[in-house]
Amino acid sequence: MSFRMDASVRDRGLEAALDVRDGETVALLGPNGAGKSTLFALAAGLLRADAGRAVLDGRTLFDGSAGIWVPPHARGVALLAQEPLLFPHLTVLDNVAFGPRAEGASRKAGRQAAEHWLGEVDAVALADRRPAQLSGGQAQRVAVARALAAAPRLLLLDEPFAALDVAAAPALRRLLRRVLADRTALVITHEALDAHMLADRVVVLDGGRVVEEGPTAELLERPRSRFAAGLAGLNFLEGRTTAPGRLHVEGLGDVFGTGPAEADPALPGDDAVAVFRPADVAVYPSRSGLAPDVPQGSPRNAWRAVVEELEPRGPQVRVHAATPRATVVADLTPASAAELDLVPGAVVVLVAKAAAVTVYPA
Repeated sequence: MSFRMDASVRDRGLEAALDVRDGETVALLGPNGAGKSTLFALAAGLLRADAGRAVLDGRTLFDGSAGIWVPPHARGVALLAQEPLLFPHLTVLDNVAFGPRAEGASRKAGRQAAEHWLGEVDAVALADRRPAQLSGGQAQRVAVARALAAAPRLLLLDEPFAALDVAAAPALRRLLRRVLADRTALVITHEALDAHMLADRVVVLDGGRVVEEGPTAELLERPRSRFAAGLAGLNFLEGRTTAPGRLHVEGLGDVFGTGPAEADPALPGDDAVAVFRPADVAVYPSRSGLAPDVPQGSPRNAWRAVVEELEPRGPQVRVHAATPRATVVADLTPASAAELDLVPGAVVVLVAKAAAVTVYPA
């Protein structure tokens, strides 16, 4: 069941095209206000586009120029929101049977479909309960069963783990990974783990436009937008190449790195990005300028910065430090952070070896 939409909504600043292949799960990423929820509302029929067209499995859902508009209930699109939104007056079994029954299935057929999908989500024991008797994780599992029981051609999942506690999310993540294996679906998420576990491909929205897209692992390893780099936990600098593997960043000067392993290096004068891991950034005290504080050795980058925040992350401390161009993050041991006497406002020197920095076209 392939899906394609190319639409614009003027008052929301959206103008984007989106493709989902048959049986593919696509993660939709982007900062708040980027247009993700607007795209979902267009696909589900909860919002009308000013212009554009959407086609699901060869059937036109809307076409502004042709005056076609299919109402939400007739689209074959199921939307799973952040909250389960189960019918409070119905049992779990009747909630899940609602979709098939609304499509004209008999009471017996609806019950059979509900029992099947409750089994798929490990919730058969909940069949006779009311939603008020369910935990957050149980209610979300039932909501997944209800969405799938309606046999949607396209499944939309809007941050399905956002309302769950830390203990309940992993089980639902594993469940969705299994049930989405051969389904056509779109998932809004802000977590790299969700994208890696659930999605075949990632599309990044920013300012109502698609700014990058590609296979999940490839895009999160080599992000070309600041949002995707942040999601993947990578540092990201933008500029223009002055030589192979060298990027000039306004306010920082030249950043030294290496080109990508594949044959698409940035050429001199190209817009390009430099990406590097927080684990590859060393932090030194800044006393009398850069040179005395930075060890000599292989080619490396050194930038003066001001510590903004210290973030505990399990066995590490993540240091957020502002350079004249962008915030750079570095991962240190707690002992190293204490030895350096790092506090917000401290002036430091950040160092990254050229071999740890990858420069590629923007």
